[in-house]
Amino acid sequence: MTTRIRLWTNISTSMLIIGGASLAVAQAGEVPAAHGGTFQLAANTEGGEGGEGGEGGEGGAALSTYSLGSTDPNAFAYDATAEIAAYAAHVKSSYAAAAAGARELQTAVDAFLAAPAEETLAKAREAWVKARPAYLKTEAFRFYDGPIEEVEGRINAWPLNEAFIDYVKDDLKAGIINDPAKPLTLEAITAANQVSDEADVTTGWHAIEFLLWGQDLSDTGPGARPASDYTPGTETNDRRRTYLKLVTDLLVSDLEGLVADWDAAKPDSYAARFLKLPQREALGRAMNGMAVLAGFEFMSERLAVALDSGDQEDEHSCFSDTTKQDFVYDLEGMAEAWFGTDAKGPSFAKLLATRDAKLAEEVSALFADAKAKIAALGDPWDRVLAADKGTPPRDAAEAAVASLAALAEGLKKAGAKLGVLVQIPS
Repeated sequence: MTTRIRLWTNISTSMLIIGGASLAVAQAGEVPAAHGGTFQLAANTEGGEGGEGGEGGEGGAALSTYSLGSTDPNAFAYDATAEIAAYAAHVKSSYAAAAAGARELQTAVDAFLAAPAEETLAKAREAWVKARPAYLKTEAFRFYDGPIEEVEGRINAWPLNEAFIDYVKDDLKAGIINDPAKPLTLEAITAANQVSDEADVTTGWHAIEFLLWGQDLSDTGPGARPASDYTPGTETNDRRRTYLKLVTDLLVSDLEGLVADWDAAKPDSYAARFLKLPQREALGRAMNGMAVLAGFEFMSERLAVALDSGDQEDEHSCFSDTTKQDFVYDLEGMAEAWFGTDAKGPSFAKLLATRDAKLAEEVSALFADAKAKIAALGDPWDRVLAADKGTPPRDAAEAAVASLAALAEGLKKAGAKLGVLVQIPS
């Protein structure tokens, strides 16, 4: 969904979790610390809401500070240089993998457009499904002031109003593609993205998904758009071909741009600036990315909202029926950001263990529980949404919601122990 994030530090009170307790903090000031001394909390934010809109929020504005100060000079006496450097390198490699997957998709789309047929369409769809996991794992890097916030709204926005792009069951002349008065240029397509309504999505993964599968009108499978929609020679088909090519190429370009943004070897890159931040400012950004994904975007917008409505339109990847894959790899991305990808290398999990071994074990257990609960979800997701309350598929989904909420709370506690402010919209 595209609910806007309202950061609590813009209002008169702020909620802060310290040692598992919720404290209401009036404006800025000091709050008691669990270990003695007090924390200093800044009450401002930078840049308002930020972002262009996307999957369930506007990316999250940057806080004025992610560091919790303390009157105890030894409260946060640790060195996270290695862990922060490893995180930045991991972000770059993750976006590189996502870009590589998008290029494979681009190749398959080009082959399909060169020879439209059910076989080549199936290969393009397969490439889309295969490319998604690498991108999904990068979503743990959202919800702070990273470069993804500038482009996320055109990379991965949802839910998508199909009729804004192309024909639907009840209106065969709907959408930009069927309106020859609308120019089909990259500039025109991006300019129309989410202008009047946040569901009027024109670009990104889900626009490509709709163009490849069409509406999902089946109770048992994904959409079934015919390859003949792309046979050249008619004005509408030629416009559809152009549209698919343009938005696929844009996806590749945007992801390649994120790889460059996280290239620390470039002195003007975001990564270079990130590595120069005070350690707990950098750590706070990383931890908020994980916690907000777990406790808001994933838990609430993608799981709980859809369960509450029971509406297939609230399903994440509804055209391809691959929503469970989205859930699995979003969680895997958070786990990689927290535990690292090298068992012998530095990680935030190991850093926390040096500060509080018991809490580190607790967070590890919460990740394991969430993984088990997500694995137990029914598939395809639209069948879970159609299931009656109290049935095993719905009970499994409710358990997954609870496990993600618990994981988010665990990350909040870890943040407080490491001296960083973690805030999750409610």
